[in-house]
Amino acid sequence: MDSAQAIIRGIAADKGLYVPESFPELPVSTAALVGKSYREIAGIVLSQFLTDYPEQELKACIDRAYDDKFEDPEIVPMVKAGGAYFLELYHGSTAAFKDMALSILPHLLTTAMALEKEEKKIAILTATSGDTGKAALAGFADVEDTEIIVFYPIEGVSQVQERQMTTQEGANTHVFGIKGNFDDAQTGVKKIFGDADFAEELAAKGYRLSSANSINIGRLVPQVAYYVYSYARLLEKGAVREGDPINVAVPTGNFGNILAAYYASRMGIPIRKFICASNKNKVLADFIASGVYDTDRNFYTTNTPSMDILISSNLERLLYHLSGGNGEEIAALMAGLDKEKKYSVSDTVRKGLEDFYGGFADEAATLNAISKLYRSDKYLMDTHTAVAYKVYQDYKAATGDETPAVIASTASAYKFADSVAFALGLEEEKDGFAYIRAIHDATAVRIPAGLQGLEDKPVLHKDVIDKDGMLEAVRASLK
Repeated sequence: MDSAQAIIRGIAADKGLYVPESFPELPVSTAALVGKSYREIAGIVLSQFLTDYPEQELKACIDRAYDDKFEDPEIVPMVKAGGAYFLELYHGSTAAFKDMALSILPHLLTTAMALEKEEKKIAILTATSGDTGKAALAGFADVEDTEIIVFYPIEGVSQVQERQMTTQEGANTHVFGIKGNFDDAQTGVKKIFGDADFAEELAAKGYRLSSANSINIGRLVPQVAYYVYSYARLLEKGAVREGDPINVAVPTGNFGNILAAYYASRMGIPIRKFICASNKNKVLADFIASGVYDTDRNFYTTNTPSMDILISSNLERLLYHLSGGNGEEIAALMAGLDKEKKYSVSDTVRKGLEDFYGGFADEAATLNAISKLYRSDKYLMDTHTAVAYKVYQDYKAATGDETPAVIASTASAYKFADSVAFALGLEEEKDGFAYIRAIHDATAVRIPAGLQGLEDKPVLHKDVIDKDGMLEAVRASLK
């Protein structure tokens, strides 16, 4: 199957995820990337995966995606602080790393529809733990021949994240809060994708389903570009020489962001250790240590809500690659997860996991990391980035590994303003928007444009449903 078809479909008919048939190598040396813009490097990376996209059309997708909606001219600036390099992925319109892929996915999708001569409308169905929802809504709002439907857990996102979604304009946007957690939303979306009868019903109405979650390969591949870019920037800064390895630390819930780093390594970026940072919901950290993925455990609501996840969809892709492409083996593992809430991987997969380090930071450690780094370096992290930085520090203390490290900085501190304000020792405020103002007064860190005046925007989406009502909500949205 070509990449355009995979992007349109989002998820395979057997509920599996699309992966590259093989990993392309970078067509140029890493030294040749030095001095190139983010758009240029994205073009190099995406052209190797999306080989059925004509060169000029792919360039147009990139140029439209990475334009002045990003507030920093570099698109992805890199800042040295606390003995590491923070790759700031949050300068897009929604102030979170999801903008990096969801700014381009609508363009990749509409181009794919043209390439495949797709006549049906595309209904984008997405579950979110906070940031994907707003970024998808912003990317697809009023895009011709698409509808975008987002489900989020009403008790599992920050006030700022919720307001970003519920104030989204666009005649084709639909937002539903669900009474449940992110795993409930994600499971519900997958169930809808797997409902053949419902697919026929929608087809009769002129729709086909697709996804803006990172289960869509069109979401994952653009994320590879920023890890390639990070290595070029480290070369440019003289932090590494060509061929020297780096470490990458990523706050990880659904596993897509760290998987993109793994894909970058398979393209030729020398990454020594993938540091997988979890919060108190440390199913991934435990899995990397034991080879047993076990979701039969308590679920915690934390100050890093985008990581409050127990079922990490993109891990399935890594398991496939580490198994040597054994699809039957991975299908059996996923079936075991559905039935028994756990699985154990083979010795071959466990051997591949040796390149990964899993750790976690609880809420207190997360807040302490924010406070300490701001006091020492005046660098302000959001809670999720703080988890990655704390786990990186733990890794470094445990191993003595001085390899230069890139920290995936995934959101503006203002998106989780109440927790960040608490970490800084600021006084209690009435709501998340007052905390934004308080942090700005205390630090003078710029407030992202997309968050300014957010509390004054009218709420346009007010529906809250039971988790069992998701299919009916989709049906009602696609009349």
